Amino acid sequence: MIQSLHSLTLFVPDLQVGKNFYTCMGLNAHQEHDALVFRCEGRDQDQLRLIKGPKKEIAWITWATNSDGYARILENVKARKIDFHHVHLDANYDQVQGESLWLHDPDGTLLHIVVAPSASQSRDAVKLNHPGVAYHRISLRGAPDRHVDSRPRKLGHVLKFSTDVNRMVEFYTAILGMKLSDRIGDKEVAFMRCAGDSDHHTLALALSQSPGLHHCSWEMGNLDQIQLCAQRLIDAGYQDSWGVGRHIYGSNYFHYVRDPWGSLCEFYWDIDFIAEKSDWTVQVASASGTSLHENLFQWASAPPPEDFLKNYEAV
Repeated sequence: MIQSLHSLTLFVPDLQVGKNFYTCMGLNAHQEHDALVFRCEGRDQDQLRLIKGPKKEIAWITWATNSDGYARILENVKARKIDFHHVHLDANYDQVQGESLWLHDPDGTLLHIVVAPSASQSRDAVKLNHPGVAYHRISLRGAPDRHVDSRPRKLGHVLKFSTDVNRMVEFYTAILGMKLSDRIGDKEVAFMRCAGDSDHHTLALALSQSPGLHHCSWEMGNLDQIQLCAQRLIDAGYQDSWGVGRHIYGSNYFHYVRDPWGSLCEFYWDIDFIAEKSDWTVQVASASGTSLHENLFQWASAPPPEDFLKNYEAV
């Protein structure tokens, strides 16, 4: 039923601090009432919204579906007698034309369900040469200038901390129609994708003592762009965290940088893509001992830092 991740809205204590970080990252900002809204260059869709609040936390996540999917979600919500409303209490925020639904997941995170297509990206794909296939880059140097366009192409996924991963998996599959892709442990980490053709995960869940945002993840054009974008933030004084490396679950290359409030921004490329009708088998990796961290990566420039799975929003 859920077809795509539409956008993420965060409360932050200082809008200017947030604007500095996300524009340095390469997003385009504009003011919308008293919120800051960000888009990726070449993509006609809001991706991130910042609203002033007492602390950094998720305000809501917006998910998109089609009309049939919306009707089925509404039917599921009513059948489970889940509280919902059609209009946000503050009419200035995240208003869309047409059908719109607001409800909370079991951890209390506010969700906004809208009927909307996923916008395309107008910027050209990066031309890469691969062994065994036709060359896509001929008589051109592959190593980019350090100032090449290295800005995110889309918001790819969100990883949330949860007090009960299994309860959340049941909610997102049964109510919103999402699918489980893979797991680490029987309760520690779950990777979930949208109902149709989808990236390996658009939502991931990790066990913690309280809800919170672990990271939001931004698709880049290639490995060079991952590193150049991350390095631009590091050079500006933001905290490097982990990377470069490649994940096992999702298979994407990655580099993580801390935002001003302790959560992570992941820059990724080459994530697994799962067709709606494909015969995908869920793998359940071990989470015992050191294997939880070991199953987070296939290879990396260094092991994950000790605080990689720390919930900085925990009370």
